[in-house]
Amino acid sequence: MKREPAKNFRDLIVWQKAHQLVLDVYGFSSNFPKTETYGLTSQLRRASVSVPANIVEGFRKKGLADKIRFLNIAQGSLEESRYYLILANDLGYGDTSKLLLDLEEVLNIAQGSLEESRYYLILANDLGYGDTSKLLLDLEEVSKLLDSYINAIEQCK
Repeated sequence: MKREPAKNFRDLIVWQKAHQLVLDVYGFSSNFPKTETYGLTSQLRRASVSVPANIVEGFRKKGLADKIRFLNIAQGSLEESRYYLILANDLGYGDTSKLLLDLEEVLNIAQGSLEESRYYLILANDLGYGDTSKLLLDLEEVSKLLDSYINAIEQCK
């Protein structure tokens, strides 16, 4: 079955999941101590909001390299959010296990988007649209990093 191309960012499953993660993070962090308002609460919210925001920004970029770059930034923000959730859990601010699972789901979907991007880069090169070898190497590096993150997560379960 052929997928319809996304008409706007709201059609992207990765954005939908990332947006829900932000809503859940806001709900979870609303119970943090008031002393954390400008500390962990702000940092966690900022990092989590960065994920769907970068997905949106990348969606509107014309070039595949820019799309990949913004997806990579979103993935970095996911990792930053992961750390803040671990910290919140360790500080006793609440159980973050569901949020961490949701975060992992977004990360896995983003990884799938990178795999799809690799396919289009190879196709563009094969069709003579230009040399995409540098972009493919960059994409391969990002993909390997994501695989190592996912493996580390699975070992912690």
